[in-house]
Amino acid sequence: MDLLLLNQTDVEALLPMSECIDVIEEALRALARGEATLPLRSIHWGPERRGALGLMPSFTASPALLGVKVISYFPANLGSDLDSHQGVVLLFEGERGRPLALLDATSITAIRTAAASGVATRALARPDAGDLAILGSGTEARTHLQAMQSVRTLRRVRVWSRSLANARAFAERESRRGKVAIEPIATAREAVAGADLICTATSATEPVLCGEWLSAGVHINAVGACFPAARELDGPAVARSRLFVDRRESALNEAGDFLIARREGHVTDEHLLGELGEVLLGRLPGRTSPADLTLFKSLGISVEDLAAGHHVYQKALAQGAGTRIAWGGVRS
Repeated sequence: MDLLLLNQTDVEALLPMSECIDVIEEALRALARGEATLPLRSIHWGPERRGALGLMPSFTASPALLGVKVISYFPANLGSDLDSHQGVVLLFEGERGRPLALLDATSITAIRTAAASGVATRALARPDAGDLAILGSGTEARTHLQAMQSVRTLRRVRVWSRSLANARAFAERESRRGKVAIEPIATAREAVAGADLICTATSATEPVLCGEWLSAGVHINAVGACFPAARELDGPAVARSRLFVDRRESALNEAGDFLIARREGHVTDEHLLGELGEVLLGRLPGRTSPADLTLFKSLGISVEDLAAGHHVYQKALAQGAGTRIAWGGVRS
């Protein structure tokens, strides 16, 4: 029995953003239909909380698959030559439990997270939205720019980072790569002024986006804060928005943007309107007027990793990509 190994270069070549957006949309639809199951992720912190190890298993009915992402999180890697998120996605077939593939999780995480924001933007943002503000200048800022370009025609792009030098470097690099002019902005408030699309992709634990700065009709993808004690948005920003999440149970346990706003009295549980998959299936209204402020709070869920990994695996088989190694599992 063979196991297919797909490294970072393989995944990036086989998972273009436009394809991944469609893959993640169907995964979120399947989750809303009850065709996928997943427990809450398990996060284990190491000594002095310098880094954490996350375990994220999931199962899907069609196709019959199971898998797990094992990923490390070392925030001190930010600004270095290593990503803050590194690990593997292990894919199994669901009929007899055979391991199929081992895939790089850094690339899958970066692409599928932005792809989920692309799905949310396509479903919730105004059709004419095209003034984009990105808060953050790391890996997710880059992939979110790609996702927003895939689903909307961008008229203007601004980027803010806590380091203006990093914002300038991002703007220069991505302007060349993406053939779109990007403006580095000194403050977050200036960056979002008048924007109708905002993506927050920072490592902040305290708010970098305030409700009083938001223009009518804006759509926000909030992806950076993924722990109960961390947030990128203040309470008024959450309270002003129609809030949707990738998965309700995850948000009620892990989404600091929502949990802290609730603790402060800005919102109640009823403010969380539902899951993005329910909007996609037509079970919930998303945007109800051009003036609505819509918010997609993304935590990243393992069915997204499973769906993206399976898509990459199928393409790799068709193209003869990756490296095969002999594996066990056969009764001796």
